[in-house]
Amino acid sequence: MEKSNNIQSCQDKNEEDIPKSSPFDFIVKQFRGKRSSPGRRKEQPSAFKKIFKGFDFGKSESRDKRETEETEMNNSGADDQTEKKDISVEDGLPHLISEEESPSGEQRFNQFMQKLGKKPNSKNLDLNNCALSAADVTELASLLPFLPELEEISLSWNGCVGGILKALTVHLHHVNLLKVLRLNNCRLTAEDVTSLGEAFEVVSQLEELDLSWNSNIGGKLSLLTKKIRKGCKLKLLKITDCNLTAKDGESLAEILNVIPNLEVLDLSINKHIGCSMKVIAQDLKNVPGLKELILHMCGLKQDSLQGLDTAFQHLAELRTLDMSCNKEIGGGFKDSTAHLASLKNLQVLDLHQCCVTEEDMTVLSQVIPLLSSLQELNLSSNKNVGASSDPLLGRLRFLPRLKSVAISNCGLGEESFSSLAEAALHLPELEILDLSWNKCVGGNLKLLLGALKLATEIQVLRLSSCNLLDEDLALLTSLRQDGHLARLQRLDLSYNSSISDQGWALFCQGLPAFTELSELDVSLRPSSCRDCGPWFSGLLAALAKLPALAELGMQRWALAESQRKQLESFNQDNRRNLHFDC
Repeated sequence: MEKSNNIQSCQDKNEEDIPKSSPFDFIVKQFRGKRSSPGRRKEQPSAFKKIFKGFDFGKSESRDKRETEETEMNNSGADDQTEKKDISVEDGLPHLISEEESPSGEQRFNQFMQKLGKKPNSKNLDLNNCALSAADVTELASLLPFLPELEEISLSWNGCVGGILKALTVHLHHVNLLKVLRLNNCRLTAEDVTSLGEAFEVVSQLEELDLSWNSNIGGKLSLLTKKIRKGCKLKLLKITDCNLTAKDGESLAEILNVIPNLEVLDLSINKHIGCSMKVIAQDLKNVPGLKELILHMCGLKQDSLQGLDTAFQHLAELRTLDMSCNKEIGGGFKDSTAHLASLKNLQVLDLHQCCVTEEDMTVLSQVIPLLSSLQELNLSSNKNVGASSDPLLGRLRFLPRLKSVAISNCGLGEESFSSLAEAALHLPELEILDLSWNKCVGGNLKLLLGALKLATEIQVLRLSSCNLLDEDLALLTSLRQDGHLARLQRLDLSYNSSISDQGWALFCQGLPAFTELSELDVSLRPSSCRDCGPWFSGLLAALAKLPALAELGMQRWALAESQRKQLESFNQDNRRNLHFDC
């Protein structure tokens, strides 16, 4: 009997120890072994409770309840860690004990996106500027196995991505349909660039890669390019403002022969890459389908221009050529335009702020009119455009497809302005005209009268700092009242201090006729300050009749207290959301 009691006592004691070690552990281990990869022995509380539901191990009800709650609280955090780590090396899929109690991959993805305030999309993962944390990036990596149809990943403007990109790239083999990867301003490191290069082996369908605004890439581009193999399907490569070096330029040139499908190459704001532009230009023949070449502020020199001109003969599909803000190429066009005229499909040519000389203008006057497909021309901030005796502006008549002409700050004189006005009569598709910072326009806007009557598509008219007079504003309002400028959306009249209060008053009377206007700027120049006269009430009355207007610039106009209050109450009184830039 004593022996029996001893046995019973031992059994009671063992029953109290069951949660630590019991015969049932064998059952749990066997169950786990069928559902998990070898080597994992972490306890799954949900399954354990499911098996032992209803068993009493000799504990009091209150103690059992308390310990159960503590166990659930402790395991809540453990489950999260287990779920992140419990991914098979072979297939990357989490092995969960209970499908009923654990969220599916789709549910986890939806919850993740909702947490970030984004709408779930299994094909386009847009997480731009989401203030992602390192934990978010790790969680995202664990979700990639559930997104086999994913085609786009955008993580731009998330600085924490830098230094931990590998956590994501090692799982990119799960999304082998990926076509677009955007990592702008992610503070990428050399390690990130290396891991991205390694990922190229598994994202064979990638067509667009944007690494812009990652300054640490400079000097390390070879870590990426040396991993790119022949047959790469890349169509777009943007590396804007990445502090690229001449050596990076050479690395880039080496891969052009393995990315024959490249259509867009943007190297903007890399001032040191100009030293290797001649090398890059030599290999541009390997990308004959290139459509956009953006070299804005790349430190180009005259010899760069010569190399590019040689490459143009191989770039018959080129649509956009931007060589703006490269001041040292000035004077180089006279020897480097032999093949520019061969770009018969060119639609956009941007040469603003290139310090073109009069000799350059002589050559460009012969070449630019031959670009029969040209739709956008920007020659702004080149003073010799207006000073040159060669009639480039007059020859724009031979480009009837032109939609945008920007010749701001070009030192136009009355003669060159007259040539432009005459040419504009032959530009029926003109939508954007920028004449800002050309003082000769003031008092001579009437020269454009005929062109503005014919320009039925004009949407943007910029006349900032043109020394406009009252009569010029009167001309604009009369044109509109006669049925012209019907589609005008943006009108810039800023920095024209010579317009009198009476001129502004007459303009405000005719302003309601510009029914499509969305932006209007009447600001004064920074050095000025002027009281806003009686015409202010006429302006407010006109604004109430312009439902499309969303932006009004009135910088440096001194408003009386009553006028300021009227401005502040305008939106509420008229149920509008007009932004006043005062």
